[in-house]
Amino acid sequence: MEKLTGKKALITGGGRGLGKATALALASEGVDIAITGRNESVLQATIKEIEALGVKAFYAVFDVANAEDAKAGIAKIKAEFGEADILINNAGIAGYGTFLEMDPKQWQDILNVNVMGIYNVTREILPDMIAKNTGDIINISSTAGIKGNAGMSAYSASKFAVIGLTESLMSEVRKHNIRVTTLLPSTIATDMTLELKFTDGNPERVLQPEDFAELVVAQLKLNRRAFVKLSSLWSTNP
Repeated sequence: MEKLTGKKALITGGGRGLGKATALALASEGVDIAITGRNESVLQATIKEIEALGVKAFYAVFDVANAEDAKAGIAKIKAEFGEADILINNAGIAGYGTFLEMDPKQWQDILNVNVMGIYNVTREILPDMIAKNTGDIINISSTAGIKGNAGMSAYSASKFAVIGLTESLMSEVRKHNIRVTTLLPSTIATDMTLELKFTDGNPERVLQPEDFAELVVAQLKLNRRAFVKLSSLWSTNP
């Protein structure tokens, strides 16, 4: 089993929802945490919770969809926090609307954040992992990435793309002992899914962010000779 204590993790979209739950779970394992997002006050509040667990914490405010902002933000993280051993590409947005009803700009924004965001951030982190000949990258897709649904063309297209991107990257860098994983959560009770009314968030029946965080920790604790290529997480009886 891999020991996580003393490692450094970078989690995009780490201020709330799945990102926050994962940050807290990894911090409980002794991992130093850097989080990113677009809302500074949210990030600051989460940083306080992380630091209360006794690890080093850092945040940077930037939009992952903006390549130059991402480059500058990650340079700041490297300079003040250090190089990441673990990268969790969690930042994402969603929207509901039929193919013709959704505004083209919103359609493009969803692709830019959910796909290009992963590209922009990973491009800045990957060379360090290759140089160290080790690392973990976990990209968050969705069960919408394996089955399209009406009104979800943009989101589903973006999450299908994440699966293909991740599998291709895995094939390229496993020779450098870098483990690249796609995680596909079904509907989880987060601010985003509650706001979009995808779920009522009933904790007795619906997946909660901490369930997802447990899966992330379990993947990272595997002996380094093994990794999970793709894993899907579902509510048992929603």
